[in-house]
Amino acid sequence: MDSRVERTAGGVVVEPRMNAVVLDRFGGVDELSSRRIPLPEVRDDDVLIRVEFAGVGSWDRVEREGDYDGAFGVASTFPYVLGWDAAGTVAAVGRNVTRFDVGERVYAAAMPVPRGGFYAEYGVVEAEFVARVPDRLPTEQAGAMAWDALTALSGLELLGLRPDETLMVFGASGGIGHMAVQLARHSGIRVLAVASGDDGVALARRLGADHAVDGRKDDVLAAAFEFAPGGFDAALVTVGGEVVERSLRAVKKSGRIAWPNGVLPVPVTPPSATVSHYDGDRGRTATDRLNAIIEASSFEVHVARTFPLERVGDAHRTLDDHYVGKLALKVG
Repeated sequence: MDSRVERTAGGVVVEPRMNAVVLDRFGGVDELSSRRIPLPEVRDDDVLIRVEFAGVGSWDRVEREGDYDGAFGVASTFPYVLGWDAAGTVAAVGRNVTRFDVGERVYAAAMPVPRGGFYAEYGVVEAEFVARVPDRLPTEQAGAMAWDALTALSGLELLGLRPDETLMVFGASGGIGHMAVQLARHSGIRVLAVASGDDGVALARRLGADHAVDGRKDDVLAAAFEFAPGGFDAALVTVGGEVVERSLRAVKKSGRIAWPNGVLPVPVTPPSATVSHYDGDRGRTATDRLNAIIEASSFEVHVARTFPLERVGDAHRTLDDHYVGKLALKVG
């Protein structure tokens, strides 16, 4: 199937186009520009999504500056479209796709290379990485959810904690962290949330953390030993730094630490507990598990601010400010 070929009544072949935000070269915020570009091709195993909301993540800034150039074994080509998360409706499917119907609400986790990301009216993704939006979840939240929620879920599954075991979540008011708090509590795990700012502490508490502290001003190590005098069973690290490195002393030597790839800086002195670096699983089995939890719980994605697509520059500038939860773009 080729979504990029249409014929007019006069038989003239035209190429359907869409609005998108693109980069013609890597660099600062000013390199982001709006343009009409061709729709992506829909191959046999693909789903074409009409994007309603797209997530804006801290990694978008890193990618915009060129730090991911060639990192995934694929050469960068321009115009380059950012955007790893999105939700919207199915616009078309490839001939091998039977799980989805046109018009269904879906979300997806994609990689902008080599076929383009979600800062556009349409995005194409292999069906394996597309999932239906749970009925109770607003499309706006689903659009900013996929990679962070799946990274949180993968980390928790890697740790393999049982109910009533203890977990310290670093970056608990950020994208991955605030979702991890909810997923852990759904499993009966006792959570100490290390958040950022009074608003971050309040968010972590509202989402179910047993206790929350401000990593910017509180003595996290003291709070950790007060919460778990015998040491923590595990930690999930979504932000690095000196406070994190010091506070990981509270994890038992027999404990486990899950550390998503890309979280920096890594510790100067390795913790005594075993550290596992990992990537989030974005496949169908993972999204099925995530959706089951969402349907059975009060899980939410806290969207701090949503920007119209034409204000994508403001969204990227906000990445450098303090906020809790996620940022999103309204595309459709």
